[in-house]
Amino acid sequence: MDEYDHITFHELSMIEKIVRDETWLEGERRGCFVPASDINVRANVCIAVLRIGAEFREAALKKIAKARRAKAAIQSDASNHEAA
Repeated sequence: MDEYDHITFHELSMIEKIVRDETWLEGERRGCFVPASDINVRANVCIAVLRIGAEFREAALKKIAKARRAKAAIQSDASNHEAA
């Protein structure tokens, strides 16, 4: 999987949470059920994602780097055990 695919995967879970939160907030404002496809929900989600998009990317890159370090450590341990 391409590195950008990994980043997008992590960002999508964060965006899904924003959609849920904004849908709930809009429903609270109106006092009734509001679907995630509502124009106000979508606008608020866009504003939130644009505002914190750089933070999303940074968090995703940190998760990917941590996973790669863990994988490299496991591979290193395995090769050390084989050499012994």
